[in-house]
Amino acid sequence: MCGIFSYVGRRNDAAEITLTGLKALEYRGYDSWGVAVPAGDKMLVDKHVGKISVAQTSLPNSHIAIGHTRWATHGGVTDENAHPHLDCHSSLSLIHNGIVENYQELKDELKGHHFLSQTDTEVIAHHLESSIPEKGAREALRSIFNRSNGLNAFVFLDKSEQKIIAAKNGSPIVLGVGDGENFLASDSAAILPYTNRLIFLDDGQLAELTPDSVHIFDAHTGQELKPQITEVDWKVEDDSLGSYDHYMIKEISEQPRVIRSIATTYAPQIEKLASLIRDSYGTYFIGCGTAGNAALTGSYLFSHIAKRHVNFAPGSEFNYLEDFLKPESLIIALSQSGETIDVIEPVTAAKRKGVKLASITNNLGSTLYRMSDAKILLGAGPERCVCSTKAYTAKLAILTMLAYALNGGVGEAEEILLTAAAGIEKMLTENYLNQVKEVANYLTQKDHLYIIGRGLSYPSALEAALKIKEVSYIHAEGFAGGELKHGVIALIEPGTPCIVFAPNDETYDAIISNAAELKARGAYIIGISPRTHSLFDAHLATPDVGNASPVASAVPAQLLGYFAATTLGHDPDKPRNLAKSVTVK
Repeated sequence: MCGIFSYVGRRNDAAEITLTGLKALEYRGYDSWGVAVPAGDKMLVDKHVGKISVAQTSLPNSHIAIGHTRWATHGGVTDENAHPHLDCHSSLSLIHNGIVENYQELKDELKGHHFLSQTDTEVIAHHLESSIPEKGAREALRSIFNRSNGLNAFVFLDKSEQKIIAAKNGSPIVLGVGDGENFLASDSAAILPYTNRLIFLDDGQLAELTPDSVHIFDAHTGQELKPQITEVDWKVEDDSLGSYDHYMIKEISEQPRVIRSIATTYAPQIEKLASLIRDSYGTYFIGCGTAGNAALTGSYLFSHIAKRHVNFAPGSEFNYLEDFLKPESLIIALSQSGETIDVIEPVTAAKRKGVKLASITNNLGSTLYRMSDAKILLGAGPERCVCSTKAYTAKLAILTMLAYALNGGVGEAEEILLTAAAGIEKMLTENYLNQVKEVANYLTQKDHLYIIGRGLSYPSALEAALKIKEVSYIHAEGFAGGELKHGVIALIEPGTPCIVFAPNDETYDAIISNAAELKARGAYIIGISPRTHSLFDAHLATPDVGNASPVASAVPAQLLGYFAATTLGHDPDKPRNLAKSVTVK
């Protein structure tokens, strides 16, 4: 949620550089955007509600600028509430990720200040205005940062000192060190086109940037720290649309390549993590949203293949389940971005107890990656669509290999994953896509959709419902097939679409019986299965890949969501109200 990009250097097109950087962060999710530069004795701000992808700015030439894409928390989606925010005299501009939980208390302390927005952020700008004359810019930020409750990242530009100063706790900030220019962003992806020398700001740190220097301070004590510069050799991968209409369908189509790469090259790092699991006293999977559904699938895979019990909890709930953790425990955290606060916060608390942390993430250098004792990168490449597709199946592929590694080796996992990748390629051919479009057209005529699965397919039902409602806004719910008669079946009416995951495994007969119960109430049955059945009104075939069935069966659901969204005229890449990286609680 929210993107930050800032520039200070010798070039005079800082506003354009900053706007380009914000466009690179568009996938994070936002509803408004803005850029600020100094001009004469004032700060000038250009900010608007709406999309930034085709935006231009008329701000004057400057060698310094800060910019922000906002996902609304305090105050509605308006130009006034967009960042950057100014003080009463337009002498400084401030951008902010996070929530200042005690903003009202801080606001009440301010007398004689004129507020233009409803945001918590503007309160911090006015506090800086009040204290800079006495303390100077850096100390003013350090003071109000330490008084602000919550997980926050503040970045401000002080016109008089011509510096960018930032402090963070929880919300990510990365610095880029150039030659006569320096950068600041909420994601390294926006900086890599300019420099590969990065500083990942840790919680409780403050940074001060000029064209020729980067200084790091302990935000609590004020002591200067030695910057830890990391020279990365990451490839800036091609994230252009090419021949595709949207990133979502492009990323769905990239899944066979990602799965093959994992199946054929990940065995050594899988075996290392398997060894860590064997040595642990209790293993816990956590994740949120799509990553949570992958983690829940992992608990079934470990039970079925490795005969090993693991605990699963949504990241946002794990804080309330940590009392039983011991130093011998192992947490495996799943997160596409590696910055989701509902994962970062509980694992931070757990590490204070001495717990080992392993992460499965797509973002090298992310907070989760850096704090982990062991880590596996998904290697899925850039995922620009807000809803996750290829990162999800990459997580499933890694968890499948991990379960087999605990049961003697990854050979069988490699074989079934390669078969799944080949099967997914067949789903991406014109004939199959046309079948999916027909089913998606039916869904767009209905208000409700229900999805059932058993065993390994229960998390698949949850993920299918999430994917479809994320992008099409059709109400969709996923259930365990056995839960139908415990209330859900009361919702079925003639013509109600119901997706049934029916892999060729031990759940097949039971889930088909559930499908019959739905059919008897008039449901329109959409079977996602290697086998057809007379109960199915529509059948989307999947390859018969055994324990890799969650990998293969994810794709028809992703395609249904995509085609339903485009049929209804929605942008599948940027669903309303959603963000790629959830950085507020």
